[in-house]
Amino acid sequence: MRRKIVIPSLLVILSLLLAACGAAQPAAKEPILIGGALALTGINAYVDEPALRGIQLAVDEINAKGGILGRTVEFVNLDSKSDPVTSSNVGVQLVQRGADAIIPAADFDMGGPACREAQKAGIVCISTTASSPLFGSEALGDKVFTLSMWNTTMGATAAEYAYKTKGWTKAWVVTDTFIDYTTSLSRYFIAQFKSLGGTVLFEDTYTQGAQDFSAQLARIQASSEKPDFIYVSSYMPDLGTIIRTIREAGIKTPIVGGDTYDDPGLFEAVGPDYGNDVYFVTHGFLSADSNPRVGDFITSYKAKYGKDPEALWIMPGYDVVYVLKNAMEKAGTTDGAAVAKAMEDMEFDNLTGHIDWSDAAGGHMPSKAAAIVMLQNGKPQFIGWVTPSSLPPK
Repeated sequence: MRRKIVIPSLLVILSLLLAACGAAQPAAKEPILIGGALALTGINAYVDEPALRGIQLAVDEINAKGGILGRTVEFVNLDSKSDPVTSSNVGVQLVQRGADAIIPAADFDMGGPACREAQKAGIVCISTTASSPLFGSEALGDKVFTLSMWNTTMGATAAEYAYKTKGWTKAWVVTDTFIDYTTSLSRYFIAQFKSLGGTVLFEDTYTQGAQDFSAQLARIQASSEKPDFIYVSSYMPDLGTIIRTIREAGIKTPIVGGDTYDDPGLFEAVGPDYGNDVYFVTHGFLSADSNPRVGDFITSYKAKYGKDPEALWIMPGYDVVYVLKNAMEKAGTTDGAAVAKAMEDMEFDNLTGHIDWSDAAGGHMPSKAAAIVMLQNGKPQFIGWVTPSSLPPK
């Protein structure tokens, strides 16, 4: 007897094939790539290397909670080596890799070139702590921001604290001429101090790398009129040499400066013998005294790295990633123009304080308070947050 052959329907065949091969899965979403052009070598490494650790902590936290816009976050840093040419080259490489945003070296001279490449590509570039007023939309483009207060605020805060709070009316100013940060910081400090009625007895200069402050010291010692304080706009490693030279000469006059003083290397260099009556303006402080949320941040940092955070610069790195997260989520996209617009429209409450940017026509000027810190016995002590009553012209 002939057997009847039964041919399965097309639907049954497809069902069998799907069962054998597994049901088709939706394609995984590409991660959001944040590119880093941080300088892990050279003179800016003391800022950028700690910031990198803060960035990595924030990325881990965000990914553990589902990422941004349903996508994981990937952070890739290419060392810009504290060099403007390398910064530009790194910016190009990050754009070619498909970066959705770039975090550059925290300085106009060393970070600006990477941001120019981001601007050309139409993506946001945001610095952790670059403070030159040149670091904004006016000089670098409408997608460029900095989390720092500008030097207008930093200089004005120091001037008002010295004149109004401490009652110091006579200043001796020393300016390191190596980069825009140090020269512009002195310029804005001097303008604000004079506008308050203060007197600048002398404007001296220094060049990073000289490691010899003897000529400047001799002029201070020879002055017939003694300053109430010495304003020094410089950075490590020479800043430690300058302060030690002043103190070793027996001069106990208070010394005032900007955020480059917020360096554990400086605290160690001056130690308890020379690290007294030193005041500086910076971005925050590693204790709950500056912000109640800092305690939780320290706990999270210690869980990841096995130690307490030792440098202030970790917190701006952490903050900058959350700024990008919140702006991308408000924009609903990683598109550079939309994210930049969200950053202009929003206000952000960070570990390093509240910040509100102007629009691009206003330069993306950051409205932000500054922290005052004092070195006593070589140890930093938080004094408080200060918003200057006015700012010198940019």
